[in-house]
Amino acid sequence: MSSTNTVRTVRRRTLRVAAAALTAAAALTLTACSGSDAAGAKPAGRSDTGAAAAASNGAGNSAAAPGSDAQATPAAKADAKADAKTGAAGKQSGSAQGANGGRASSGVERCHTSGLKAAFATGGDAAPDPNAGGSTTTSVVLTNKGARACEIGGFPGVDLKSENGGERWSLARSSAKHGSITLRPGDSTDFTINIALTKEDKGFYQPAYADVTPPNDTKSITIAWPWGTLVDQRGATHPATFVNPIG
Repeated sequence: MSSTNTVRTVRRRTLRVAAAALTAAAALTLTACSGSDAAGAKPAGRSDTGAAAAASNGAGNSAAAPGSDAQATPAAKADAKADAKTGAAGKQSGSAQGANGGRASSGVERCHTSGLKAAFATGGDAAPDPNAGGSTTTSVVLTNKGARACEIGGFPGVDLKSENGGERWSLARSSAKHGSITLRPGDSTDFTINIALTKEDKGFYQPAYADVTPPNDTKSITIAWPWGTLVDQRGATHPATFVNPIG
């Protein structure tokens, strides 16, 4: 090859290398401009699902804010939705229970003194044994004389009175538990009074009447005392004469 041809060949290769270098530089310049102008663009070949999976696996905790949907897996999202529904149902149930006071109302009013009739049970085995040693019992019957059903339960008040009313004895109450019952019109219930009868001519108390006050009321019904004298224990801490509850 002649020297002239050699020079031409080298020159052409030099021009091609220079052109390739210019092309590569232009490409780099365009890539840099594209990256700065499209801020927030995602790298090619990566989706939101991939980023969320990486974050949930601990590969990129900064990929999403804690508690965001992007950080949770599809299964976690489903569980969260189920928990949210359960919580909402629980709140509604709690509100309904609070509005109803924790129990359903029967709609039956309590028994009032004006709607009741009271009397001592005096027939058959209801009468106390006058020869009983220590203590015996008597019963007071309460009857619903009204036109509607009513509910009653608890301790009635019982005050014994002397003939002239000057000497009163408010009877103590037992520690017995009680419930409540519903009395329809004409229905009756009763409560008992433990009494300590005596035939002694000293240390006795002779009632003439008993004022019976139904539970949760302030008005009383006065009935005659049909039995004998009682051991006077008006000042005793634990008297043998005391009232038991209704129900």
